[in-house]
Amino acid sequence: MQIVSSIAQVRAELRRRGEIAFVPTMGNLHAGHIALMHTARAYGETVVASIFVNRLQFGPNDDFDRYPRTFSADCAQLAAAGVDLLFAPAEAEFYPEPQEYYVDPPEIQRQLEGAFRPGHFRGVATVVLKLFNIVQPQAAIFGKKDYQQLMVLRNMARQMALPIEIVGGETVRADDGLALSSRNGYLTPAERAEAPRLHRLLQEIGRAICGGERDFAGLEAAASAELNAHGWTTDYVAVRRQSDLQVPEGNGREALVVLAASRLGSARLIDNLEITDSGGH
Repeated sequence: MQIVSSIAQVRAELRRRGEIAFVPTMGNLHAGHIALMHTARAYGETVVASIFVNRLQFGPNDDFDRYPRTFSADCAQLAAAGVDLLFAPAEAEFYPEPQEYYVDPPEIQRQLEGAFRPGHFRGVATVVLKLFNIVQPQAAIFGKKDYQQLMVLRNMARQMALPIEIVGGETVRADDGLALSSRNGYLTPAERAEAPRLHRLLQEIGRAICGGERDFAGLEAAASAELNAHGWTTDYVAVRRQSDLQVPEGNGREALVVLAASRLGSARLIDNLEITDSGGH
């Protein structure tokens, strides 16, 4: 695997490659990230990953400074997964001057995750568009665990007429259902044993909806109450349309997703479940 740190060099290297499939990351990689690398192989002759902890998407109360940097271990995992090139710029290389031009997503950026992390999706969309301009992939793969992020980026690519296919990679879970996340490392052993409750509640909501329940607000409130009764601090549990993450009309004809974010100890965990006829997956 080739490791490149300068924008000029990555452009020069990729000019000689075939179709490119790209997986942007912030490092501290786990099996969920590596699954995206394997997915990427089906979408391009050259698989490119990036590692860049993007300051723009962290709010003043977020964990930019303590976000784990595990570069050597990340490189070993990427090489073992068959990644061809890693773009790993320093912050001074990526932002040689203050970033004054931004991608400003629509109102959805202030809902759900955006309501609790102001400016987050503005920072995500800006860094991803800049990465796209540098790497110029034909496909880019993002995990479905960050469901709102995937929707924002997919819509950005469509509205900006970017010649890039945005691919959603399925969420990778531990055996007990917990979605793999870099932030799981903040959980104590007792919190780790409690953490799968989040996914179980999403499954219960999925089964209820597939059984005909349309009191979405009631389902959301009950799930939030159960989490909070077991030591969580819940930001939201929300049933939304898959297409635009707006509140569903409840007519039974819409593809739905239930999304949640809740804090357990020092870890803020997010998860989601697409609702299917069989109660989600």
